[in-house]
Formats: sequence, structure tokens, C-alpha cells
Amino acid sequence: MDSVIAPLCLFIPLNCNNNKEKSYYCYYKSNRILNISTKNKIRFSVPSRAGIFNLKKFTAVSFRYDHRYRRGSSGCLRRAVMDSSNSASSPDMQKPKIVTGPGGYVLEDVPHLSDYIPDLPTYPNPLQDNPAYSVVKQYFVHVDDTVPQKIVVHKDGPRGVHFRRAGPRQRVYFDSDEVHACIVTCGGLCPGLNTVIREIVCGLYHMYGVKKVLGIDGGYRGFYAKNTVHLDPKVVNDIHKRGGTILGTSRGGHDTSKIVDSIQDRGINQVYIIGGDGTQKGAAVIFEEIRRRGLKVSVAGIPKTIDNDIPVIDKSFGFDTAVEEAQRAINAAHVESDSIENGIGLVKLMGRYSGFIAMYATLASRDVDCCLIPESPFYLEGPGGLFEYIEKRLKENGHMVIVIAEGAGQELLSESIQSMTLKDASGNKLLQDVGLWISQRIKDYFSKQRKMPINLKYIDPTYMIRAIPSNASDNVYCTLLAQSAVHGAMAGYTGFTSGLVNGRQTYIPFYRIIEKRNSVVVTDRMWARLLSSTNQPSFLCLKDSIEDTGDEEQSNQLLENGHCGEEGSLISKR
Repeated sequence: MDSVIAPLCLFIPLNCNNNKEKSYYCYYKSNRILNISTKNKIRFSVPSRAGIFNLKKFTAVSFRYDHRYRRGSSGCLRRAVMDSSNSASSPDMQKPKIVTGPGGYVLEDVPHLSDYIPDLPTYPNPLQDNPAYSVVKQYFVHVDDTVPQKIVVHKDGPRGVHFRRAGPRQRVYFDSDEVHACIVTCGGLCPGLNTVIREIVCGLYHMYGVKKVLGIDGGYRGFYAKNTVHLDPKVVNDIHKRGGTILGTSRGGHDTSKIVDSIQDRGINQVYIIGGDGTQKGAAVIFEEIRRRGLKVSVAGIPKTIDNDIPVIDKSFGFDTAVEEAQRAINAAHVESDSIENGIGLVKLMGRYSGFIAMYATLASRDVDCCLIPESPFYLEGPGGLFEYIEKRLKENGHMVIVIAEGAGQELLSESIQSMTLKDASGNKLLQDVGLWISQRIKDYFSKQRKMPINLKYIDPTYMIRAIPSNASDNVYCTLLAQSAVHGAMAGYTGFTSGLVNGRQTYIPFYRIIEKRNSVVVTDRMWARLLSSTNQPSFLCLKDSIEDTGDEEQSNQLLENGHCGEEGSLISKR
């Protein structure tokens, strides 16, 4: 049975006899009255202000009764209480908008301005008169289009979680002349930032005729501590050819009240926030405060993390560029190590919590003999340890290349207990330089214990990779992300992140983006492919192997990324 969760309301029957068909009045907190007619099943059409928007095909309501409201002698009075607390009655916290359908279908919908602002006017989408799009068939996205999170399902399994498909709608909730948009970039640098900025500006200008776009200088604190930058297609024309961000960036500086005050004072009604998981958490708080104040302001996020540690989405922009650029460092390390006796090339790549860059760069290179990532603990000495493996490879090949992610081996560092207590302005743990540490440990082991001469070259290309412009693949991806965010904001959606799910652009609620980190699954086939490529040991002791036997059952089950133990969440399905 198709169903949605009932919003908070009072169901008062007009008659309480035993007839099959009854009429109800549903009193919302806004005092608007909705007539409901039922026959065996309750059927209704919920206005958008009740918290559900444009869901015409889902017609049956699921609710439970609060028995504080009992049947009285004069009639029946019940209070419908949402199963998922999907009510606008608690303005301090975003409530998930969950829609269910047959076959285990679940839609995790995104908020809409009409959820908390009644009677908003709509306008025809300017794209219908745009000659560039006149030849596109079915350019406007259907209201019921959704994208599944899992594309691998069992024949008897549920259809699973879906997200709203991104793209332009036939009706928009902003008149182009009234739009005053702003763009802010936060956190560390990443290839593609300027491309996203450029495409947001050009998308607003060329597709929707929006002329007023501001750039917020210096991250979140720029809302209240710095001047803004006027942006138009002429200003951003060539910025995609440059690395970094023309708007500047920073960590921290998130003062919700000051930021929203600035948005309100400047008359801004569309906010585009580009950043990683910490930035998206800040965007979620900004959205909640805007909703609490009842402002007509759309908040759209564009996920940015070079480490690819944002969940749900296929990958983050800049990742392809980072893997490609990492090849240069690995190739240099290979040349150095191959040119001298017992040469070791050690490359440290980005990956504070997730080792995707190290893993994919290793697989792409085929010159790497050992890859160390945060998700796969290792040890140095003893049988099966790293030192034993290095000695074995040097005796076999005369050289070797090691790739290590910056977050790997932190528990082995002598000062790890102290370092774990220190954090940067974004709340990330300050890590010890594992590259320098492990380089010295390798040198000490072979010079003092094995009396074996080695030549180790350490390469750290971190800031070179972060600062380069995005490659062709990422440029196209950034364009899709930016334009999808613009379409969503103009259509009145808010509190969402634009992201690629199974090769389709979607709108994802903030809470799904910030609930956890994406990480390499070491029981996955992609990690097995890496181990097969490098021939490195798994570095699991017997005790760990016994504890991990329970994971074998999971390999035949659907993982959260929906790939049934396959490549993880990263292979692009384009």
C-alpha cells in the first residue's frame, strides 16, 4: 500500500456511526482545514505547507493514535502522531521527509520552502523560452522521478531508499528579478572549486536570468567579517583554468546567528555552500536557523572533499584530478627507486580518514609494491610485518615503491595519544606526519638491525595536488553539480546537497551527507584487487583474521553503498 507519514494534526470525524464511509476534518496547526473522505482506507491530499510537497501518487496515510485523545460520548476525537516525527511543530530540528510505497520503496525527500511558508507564488520556468533548451525532449524533471541508492537488489528484496532526482522543474518559486544569490567556499583547497563557482554564476545568469550574485570572501566568517565580491559571467569567465578558489577559504568561523543575520540584512534568498562534511554540517545549521525565522531563503550544498569521504554520493569532485596528479609523484618515486641499489620510494598522499586516493592511485599506477591506508591497520616488526615485506621485495626486485595515506598508522606514532586531543578549526584531528615518521623508522631498522644499506626517497605532493585546476572529467562533473544545485534552489528546494548517486544527479538531505564518513571497505573486492596487484600482505595477525571471519557473510549481502561487495561507492557509473 502506498503511504506517507501523516503530519501532526487532529482527525475529528463528523459522524461516528458504523458506516463504511466517514468524513473527517483535519485541523493543522495553521488552522487550515482539510476535508478527508475515507472508505476502508483513508485517502487525502495534503497541502504543501503540511510538510509534504508534490507527492500526488502517494495517497494513503499511515499514522498511530495518541490515546490521550479518547472516544467521548459526543463523538470520536483522535490525535494523529507521525511515526517519523515529520512535523513542522518542532522548528529547532529538521525532520526527515519520508515517503513509502509498494515493494519496500522509500523516498528520503528534501525540504521545500512551502513546507514552512504558506501560499508561495510560482512562476513559469524561464528555460521553456530558452532557445538552447528548446530542442531537448522532456527537459523538465517529472515530479515523481527518483533515483535508487542501491542498484543491485535481490529479486525478493525491497526496492530500498531513493532520492529526489535533480533537474529543472516546470514551475519555479523565485522570480528571476527578485533572486539575490551568494556563494561561499569553506575548508581546504580542492581541484574544481573555481569551476563550481563559475557554473553556479553562469547557470543563474544564462538559464534563469539572475543578475545579482555575490561571492562571500574567506569562508563562513566572510559573511560577517569581510566584504563581498560581485560575480557575473565576465568576472568568472576564465577562473576554471586556475587552481584554488577566487573567493578565498578558511576553516571554522561558523557563527550561525551572525551568518543568518548577514543573509537577512543583505536580502540574500539563495545560498550556495561549497565544502566538505564539516561545511555541510554548518550548512545544515544555517538552514535550520533560516527555517526557524521563516525566511524565504534556499540553502543548497555542493559536496567538496578531495579525500572522497562524503557518504551516499558516487564520488566528490576533484577526486579524479587528485588520483591523476598522484600518478606523477608515484612515477617519480618509481624512477628514483629503480635507479639505485635497494632504492625505496615513499609517497604520502591525502586521506585523513579514508584511503581512496591512495588505493585508486596504486591501482592505476601498477608500480606500487605496498599501499597503506587508515582503514587497514598494519604493524612494523615481526613475522608478516611491514619491515619483513620490505626486505623481501628488495631482495627480489632491488627496489620498491610504498604509498601511504596521511591518516594511516597514526596509532603507531609515539606521540599519538597527545596528537589525538588536538584539532584544527574545522574540528579535524591534527595528525602526525606519518610519512616522515615511517621513513625514519625504515632507515633505522635496516641500518641498525639488519645492517642492510638502503636509499629511501620521500615525496609529499599534498599541496601540489590540492592546488591544481581540475581535469576534463572533473570539470564536467562540477558543471553538473553546480547546475543541479541552481535548478533545485530555483524550484524552491532547500536544505539539500547536490550529488551524483548511481550516475544520476540527485538532491540529498543534509542529514544523510553528514551522518558518517565514506571509507574503504577492506573486505571489498576492490581492496582485494589492490592486494593482488601489489602482492603485499594483509598485515592481519591470526587473532584479527579470526575476528574478521564474521565479515564473510556480509560479502554476499547488499552493502550500504548498494554494490553487493563490489567496487565500493566510487566507480563512476556514467
